[in-house]
Amino acid sequence: MTNTEIATVRPSRPAPAPAAGAAGPPARDRGTKLLATLFLAPTIVGIVIFTVVPIVGSVVLSLFHWNVIDSPTWAGAANYREVFTDSTVLVSFRNTLVFMVLAVALQLLIALTLALAVNGRMPVWLRSVFRSAFFFPLVLSAASISVVMKYLFNQDFGVVNWGLGLIGIAPVPWLTSENSAMAAVILVYVWQQFGFSFLLFVGGLNNIPKEIHEAASLDGATGLRKHLHVTLPLLSPTLLVATVVGVINALQVFEQPYVLTNGGPGDSTRTVVMVIYESAFEQLRFGEASAVGVLLFVLIMAVTALQFRLSRRFVHYQ
Repeated sequence: MTNTEIATVRPSRPAPAPAAGAAGPPARDRGTKLLATLFLAPTIVGIVIFTVVPIVGSVVLSLFHWNVIDSPTWAGAANYREVFTDSTVLVSFRNTLVFMVLAVALQLLIALTLALAVNGRMPVWLRSVFRSAFFFPLVLSAASISVVMKYLFNQDFGVVNWGLGLIGIAPVPWLTSENSAMAAVILVYVWQQFGFSFLLFVGGLNNIPKEIHEAASLDGATGLRKHLHVTLPLLSPTLLVATVVGVINALQVFEQPYVLTNGGPGDSTRTVVMVIYESAFEQLRFGEASAVGVLLFVLIMAVTALQFRLSRRFVHYQ
């Protein structure tokens, strides 16, 4: 047997055992987990206190009649039966769904169009100006914006009707007609909210490799065709996030219709959150208000789940 063969069959020397008391990998893992838990603890505690506890409390309260003054009395499913027989509540759910569809569609369309325009050829400083200008309304209070917009949309002395009069259009009763009140609320809401979707789309467009657009141009794709077949598929994950966030926010709309129209004329702009507020803090029917809130929570979860379900067909990841 040669020396090489002897070396290959020679047993390897066992590794020396770690010294007693030395911190091995398990100890380091425990320390890392403990440190991560300490960092996550404030967030977890905040979620439990401000999200989980109110949700559970609302579900429990929805099973009782309570006006704050007297002791709660058991109602069982009576509050939910009343919700499905109350015409005002049913109208508010219909208005909220209509508002959600129109407002989110218009918001995404405007945000995507402006993002494509800003992402085009323009100086960097001008692009920064547009980003700040479009995002600025989102920083302001929705109630304060609605107060200002209420004057702008006034039928008699509003700036909007004054501008329409310059081109020969008669004054529009924006806030006092059932046919136009919802349109005014949607316009005010979209004007404030589209900045968030705009920034999402700008970030998504910047993450698309330029080589893909160059290859599409070499293949003859230009203009709208390039955006439909190249940009939108690559931007679909960002579009999904913007849609989900937009839908959740739109289903919880409150300030704009409350300040602009107070739910009127009639119930044409009354939303679900307005019904919750009126039932709880004006009529002191906290059990019924909680039942409506629980149904709204279920609706939001169902619509969000449906969006993620449909996204499997339309969302493309690079």
